[in-house]
Amino acid sequence: MSIRKTTIIGSGPAGWTAALYAARATLNPLVFEGSSPNLPGGQLMITSDVENYPGFPKGILGPELMQLFKEQAVRFGAEARTENIVKLDLSQRPFKLTSENGEVTESQTVILAMGANAKLLGIKNEKELMARGAGVSACATCDGAFYRNQDVAVVGGGDTAMEEAQFLTRFATSVTLIHRRNEFRASRIMIDRAEQNPKIKFVLEEEVQELLITNDALSGLKLKNQSLEVQGLFVAIGHQPNTNILKGQIALESTGYLKTLGKSSKTEVEGLFACGDIQDSVYRQAVTAAGSGCEAAMDSERYLETLGS
Repeated sequence: MSIRKTTIIGSGPAGWTAALYAARATLNPLVFEGSSPNLPGGQLMITSDVENYPGFPKGILGPELMQLFKEQAVRFGAEARTENIVKLDLSQRPFKLTSENGEVTESQTVILAMGANAKLLGIKNEKELMARGAGVSACATCDGAFYRNQDVAVVGGGDTAMEEAQFLTRFATSVTLIHRRNEFRASRIMIDRAEQNPKIKFVLEEEVQELLITNDALSGLKLKNQSLEVQGLFVAIGHQPNTNILKGQIALESTGYLKTLGKSSKTEVEGLFACGDIQDSVYRQAVTAAGSGCEAAMDSERYLETLGS
């Protein structure tokens, strides 16, 4: 069995950019792009219009953008397999990766690009409306501008929910912040800012039970004790990084995110690199993920040079 120089787990903007740079560096990267339930192409595969990625002034569909990323990486020699990695053994060199079909791949370096999934409410039609860009989102920075002069709601009680609500007031007529408890987990300063914003209203001790739909788009929310007329719902209850195969082998943040060293993509394990949302709990944007994918490929290449590979 031949030993790979670089293997990438995951796709999306981070994984495909890492593959592109690694391929151009003649590292012949193998990309395990994922399969159901891990979407090949990452979260942009359930995003309709992407208007904030540089180079596309008229916007582009998320799946179309990811297909272009993949085609460019493959053009330069990246090999793609539509499979998940179910086991990664970091205890020996080369690293051993086991795919869902039981095949084992050995690799001198591994780039982790499995991303993170937004936690959703788990109610009917939520994913469908999100995929179509028809009223449900998990990213105000990505989608807020689509709701100019409309009424929207944010679900959540932490700093992220407060930040999303504040950001949305730049576009929306009103923002209703819904939280299931009678007090927020957010920091006091973030709560104070939200309370001082005249566009933000608060609905506490309530939960969204049903999405109301008119003409195939969100038109309102049914809560436990009331209903709201809104055209947009932003779910801000956190993200879950896809780090299950790493548990017990490497240090993770308390939130499950992978720790990288300084400003690099390096981890505490030599030869193991990380990029994209698996290690970014702050920005979580396609463009920042792509940038970190470039860093991971370059760090991997430089590490291989120290090995004489």
